[in-house]
Amino acid sequence: MLRTMAGAAVLLTGLVLPLGAQRAELERRIRRDTLPNGLEVIVVENHGVPIATLEVDARNGSFTQSPTYEGLSHLYEHMFFKANATYPQPEQFVARASELGAVFNGTTREEQVNYYLTVPSDSTMPAMAFLASALRNPLFRSDELERERAVVIGEYDRNESDPFYALNTAMGRALWGSAWSRKNPLGERAVILKTTPEQMRTIQRKYYVPNNTALIVTGDVTADSIFAAARRLLGDWPRAADPFTTDPIPPVPPLTGNKAVIVEQPVNAVLVLLQWQGPGAHADVPATYAADVFSDVLNQPGSRFQRRLVDSGLWQTMQVNYYTLNQVGPITIGGAVAPGKLREAIAALDRELLEVVKPGYITADAVDGVKRQRIVGTMESLERASGFAHQLGFWWAVTGMEYFYGYNDAMARQTPDDLRRYASRYILGKPRVTGVLLSPDARRALKLTESELTTGGTP
Repeated sequence: MLRTMAGAAVLLTGLVLPLGAQRAELERRIRRDTLPNGLEVIVVENHGVPIATLEVDARNGSFTQSPTYEGLSHLYEHMFFKANATYPQPEQFVARASELGAVFNGTTREEQVNYYLTVPSDSTMPAMAFLASALRNPLFRSDELERERAVVIGEYDRNESDPFYALNTAMGRALWGSAWSRKNPLGERAVILKTTPEQMRTIQRKYYVPNNTALIVTGDVTADSIFAAARRLLGDWPRAADPFTTDPIPPVPPLTGNKAVIVEQPVNAVLVLLQWQGPGAHADVPATYAADVFSDVLNQPGSRFQRRLVDSGLWQTMQVNYYTLNQVGPITIGGAVAPGKLREAIAALDRELLEVVKPGYITADAVDGVKRQRIVGTMESLERASGFAHQLGFWWAVTGMEYFYGYNDAMARQTPDDLRRYASRYILGKPRVTGVLLSPDARRALKLTESELTTGGTP
């Protein structure tokens, strides 16, 4: 399964604390232990319901992919749930999961791959052994690989049938250039179809090592028992070289000029997306916090931004988003417009972005309101122990736990000046990709060209 995540809201369910007091409570509630081999074990006890979620996270995903491996981190995710040394026959893994009463799945993103089981709490220990066998000793049987290639290609086909996927892919190629393979979790059909068991083993040896992996357990468990089981089941798993020291990830090439893409699909409305290369969590941490608050302020119903663009009738919808990534996260602004209003709508957006950085446009009251909503609002995904496990896994892999612990307190310190600096550094006058999705008839009627879209942008 592929999944993307935008923004960065982190909060324990029911945890409502004064601004600036979040970190201490998070550190109290989250228990951590690092084994001598480098495996990090993270436990959050929640005894309200007799279930537990066990999740394995690896710092893997599309950011590790050269063009010859494009999409193989996702295929590896599928193979995780297949035969291993303990369960060597096809379907044994699924049968054992059923015996444990497990609901299981995995996801692949740009900078994280995770695998998780949710089980009755009395199945926690056998479920840990079950996960450990899949993690340490996969077989990569040729017959199973052939079947899973077909499954992944089916997923690929479903995505290709979605008009929005065509726009996203075209924009991704334009925004990331030679780094596209490292931003494309789904991958390329030709690469997937030629995958060999040895390629799966290469990924395993390089990235599925204890010092590049975390085990996260949440729910009706006790931390000490989980730590003891982890040492017993995974303590002798051999440490390996740091994959990012032996093979550093190439930097994302900067976008050096405006680009535009026009995608024709049988759609009614016109979808317009503007994208910029935003901050990376390793290079400009303060800007990632400002980016989240900036997006929230402009997305608020009744904000000046929404009144001028949506309430005026120029845009049917408008959304601002920053996606936090370590290796440069994208900034996206866009929405739907009527075909006849396309040019006027883009021009109005450019004018409004010039206003955003002027003093008084973003007020202290607006900033305080949205950052409090982000800090103390309970997210749906955190209402269950499983949701919290997924949040922890994402931030462990992408930014590290220190970022996670300090997120709420950093959000509390954001000011309108911080947001203006962020917009000036990453949006105003910066190279961007403008993408338009529309029907062939609408394009002919508008006589729309890519060259006219590249001339837009705020000076």
